[in-house]
Amino acid sequence: MAITSANQLELLQTAEAVAREKMIDPGLVVEAMEESLARAAKSRYGAEMDIRVSIDRKTGKATFTRVRTVVEEEELENYQAEFTIEQAKQYLDDPEVGDTFVEEVPPVEMGRIAAQSAKQVILQKVREAERDRQYEEFKDRAGTIINALVKREEYGNVIVDVGAGEAILRRNEKIGRESYRPNDRIRCYIKDVRREQRGPQIFLSRTAPEFMAELFKMEVPEIYDGIIEIKAVARDPGSRAKIAVISYDNSIDPVGACVGMRGSRVQAVVNELQGEKIDIIPWNEDQPTFLVNALQPAEVSKVVLDEEAGKIEVVVPEEQLSLAIGRRGQNVRLASQLTALDIDIMTEAEESARRQAEFEQRTKLFMDTLDLDEFFAQLLVSEGFTNLEEVAYVELDELLVIDGVDEDTANELQARARDVLEAQAKAALEAARALGAEDSLIEFEGLTPQMVEALAKDDVKTLEDFATCADWELAGGWTTVDGERVKDDGVLEPFDVSLEEAQHMVMTARILLGWVDPADLEAEEEAVDGEEPQEEVEA
Repeated sequence: MAITSANQLELLQTAEAVAREKMIDPGLVVEAMEESLARAAKSRYGAEMDIRVSIDRKTGKATFTRVRTVVEEEELENYQAEFTIEQAKQYLDDPEVGDTFVEEVPPVEMGRIAAQSAKQVILQKVREAERDRQYEEFKDRAGTIINALVKREEYGNVIVDVGAGEAILRRNEKIGRESYRPNDRIRCYIKDVRREQRGPQIFLSRTAPEFMAELFKMEVPEIYDGIIEIKAVARDPGSRAKIAVISYDNSIDPVGACVGMRGSRVQAVVNELQGEKIDIIPWNEDQPTFLVNALQPAEVSKVVLDEEAGKIEVVVPEEQLSLAIGRRGQNVRLASQLTALDIDIMTEAEESARRQAEFEQRTKLFMDTLDLDEFFAQLLVSEGFTNLEEVAYVELDELLVIDGVDEDTANELQARARDVLEAQAKAALEAARALGAEDSLIEFEGLTPQMVEALAKDDVKTLEDFATCADWELAGGWTTVDGERVKDDGVLEPFDVSLEEAQHMVMTARILLGWVDPADLEAEEEAVDGEEPQEEVEA
């Protein structure tokens, strides 16, 4: 595309044609032409000159100008594009640093090489503008469904045409063994849109839980209108899925509305997802109730929830165990994803055996430490006592309710328990000192001798060591690795130290050491308290 100064109208015609073809602003194309002409002029007049080109948007006339800027004498480096105040006085009246002098220069006739270079600049600018337009068009469409046309397949990944460019459906985002041929039409979920050096990258998915949620929104008007809300989705793509829904209108059954007349609505989603079986479950704020619903079609006898650990135990009849677990653990895995809880399933017989083992273990503890006979120890366990601390420091009245226990017996029980606890504390303290625990840690408020011993065994021997610990290292926690919840054991977890207690102790240690200013801490807390509460958004 050889552009000469004579072809003035052709510049505008070319800009309009390119802009129309690429669906971008003609002004961007004209700017690219100005830059390319300026580059060609620099090759003629000198690369160090500040040559600028302005194309009239009506006539197409290209005006070539040379710009020189006034700079301080010691900063003068480029004699072709800069000059000092003294030098500028012959061109400008009362010049100051930063002023510019603009003079028109003769237009440049572009040869073949210059024209080729100009063409490359224009094409590059057009490509950049096209990428920007594509990114702007799709960045706000992430999280929606799009219809695409298959173009080709590369190493298992499907490249599709989305109208204004290409998108990629990676092989791990396809359902099962899906395969497509060129010109097949597919429906996908826009999972992510990224601006990258080679242009915007649009990543699609058919396995994302959000894809199913969006399909239901398209098929169920009540979801689109906000009368029914999808609270959670769990999928084993191409095989089975569970979706939890809630209705904000008491007259509308959320499950029935999603199923539709004779299953028409859910069947439309199933057909799109290659026959994926879908369990539609009513949402419930009460987690144990919700879990019972999530484990359908299995029947549940009992649920025991440990909120702090995010763990739940489910007891089912023997004949329901395989149904609750599902083929290859699918049912319980999906229920776990849906409820965001770690689920342990056991039969009634297993639960009974475990409870019996715990009963015997606690009975033996009281027999060995308090010198009680089996019957009396069993009475304590039956009344809910689980450890020596409870016996030693409980209100006397709680011991007097046990059959055959009078005030003297209760006092004797507590005295024995306290003696044992004191002996254990003394032994733990000696062991901690032998391991190298320092007084700064031993005397720290909130740590028992047994805790200090456990910390010393973990090489935490000073208050400085303790202050560097993370709260989860002390109290334990849960981490999600590859979609599976993994337990992190805490040093003080056997002593029932909660995450909040661990946070408080570590922060107190840092304050005592002067690492943290209490005033700064209070200011941060006030700032957090003053923030408006954010709405929680659930998938």
